[in-house]
Amino acid sequence: MNILILGGGGREHSLAWAVKQNPKCDRLFVAPGNAGIAQIAECADLEIKNGDEVAGFCAENAVDFVIIGPEAPLAAGVADTLRADGLLVFGCSQEAARLESSKAFTKAICDACAAPTAAYARFTEASAAKDYVSRTGVPIVIKADGLAAGKGVVVATDLATANAAIDDMLGGQFGAASAEVVIEDFMEGEEASFFLLCDGETVLPIGTAQDHKRAFDGDTGPNTGGMGAYSPAPVLTEAIAQRAMTEIIEPTVAEMARRGTPFEGILYAGLMIKDGTPRLVEYNVRFGDPECQVLMMRLGAQVLDLLHACAERRLSAIAPVWAEDHALTVVMAAKGYPGAYEKGTVISGLDALPETASEMTFHAGTAIQNGQIIATGGRVLNITARGATLQEARGKAYAMIDQIDWPEGFYRRDIGHRAL
Repeated sequence: MNILILGGGGREHSLAWAVKQNPKCDRLFVAPGNAGIAQIAECADLEIKNGDEVAGFCAENAVDFVIIGPEAPLAAGVADTLRADGLLVFGCSQEAARLESSKAFTKAICDACAAPTAAYARFTEASAAKDYVSRTGVPIVIKADGLAAGKGVVVATDLATANAAIDDMLGGQFGAASAEVVIEDFMEGEEASFFLLCDGETVLPIGTAQDHKRAFDGDTGPNTGGMGAYSPAPVLTEAIAQRAMTEIIEPTVAEMARRGTPFEGILYAGLMIKDGTPRLVEYNVRFGDPECQVLMMRLGAQVLDLLHACAERRLSAIAPVWAEDHALTVVMAAKGYPGAYEKGTVISGLDALPETASEMTFHAGTAIQNGQIIATGGRVLNITARGATLQEARGKAYAMIDQIDWPEGFYRRDIGHRAL
């Protein structure tokens, strides 16, 4: 097969790495890609939110299968355009992508199928939202309704913070994405990620993970897109995962089908777990980043077979094969992230790092300039390792980081601490 992966981050590098190992992969294109991806695939300069442009590229290059990585092309309807052109696509429809692109839509789905989640209210006017918060009390969670690049959530522990978040969001902080806010009760517990393939009917669990959102050690500092992750998630036991399937996932998928918008692709459920009971925090309609990196490290070449079966609606005939192992990834980010940071700094020492089935450096925000790897984003590298135990995987990852020379970067030293 000739395969095109849309995206250019660490998630897509890990997807490309896994797909490339499968002998069914003939040519591999990634658009737009990055410096790491360019070492294993052909990078293409495409506007990945433009379905017609992507379809044209597929026709010119005899692409057989398209894997959509980020949420933005899904929310823009790229999967719909490609399917209308007769292409085989892994990724949900624009309407199904509303499970991520609209918090209010997801809450309405939960209401309709009785999936347990936090109590909530929706607002477009700041005064009404502030009155609600005043009556409800803190802590409370303020969310922009639409896609805000992982930055549209504020957990407010005092009224001043809550009111400021309401003013910022409804005042246009995220443009149309925050024209409406969803305000929901704060849920206590431990959060974990549950990943499932769906082909419109069959739902197939393919792994669990936990990530670290805060920038600094000890889960301190500002929220980020994720500073590291590990898989599996010990808190998501087999019994709790089954409860989540029965009470949350399967009712959601059934409700989407009932509405005439079956979900096809990867469903990523963020779950809050307390006293053995899972509740839904949010849905995403793509692999998490950096959770994807640890899942790909554990699944390897079979990923292509799983995604292909999902796209062809034959999930009922396939299942993942898991080793009894663990994977952990540490994000190296530019100093200043998630605030302002310098771009264009040089990263050295990557050539000496191992590239094996159990040790990989996935690039997120990099480019090649004058023969050198430079940082172009906030989250820049994902140092990822696999081991028989989480401790072994962690040791390998930090040993790799010790060989990297990048004074302008930083990382957390405590990834995996909750499980260890």
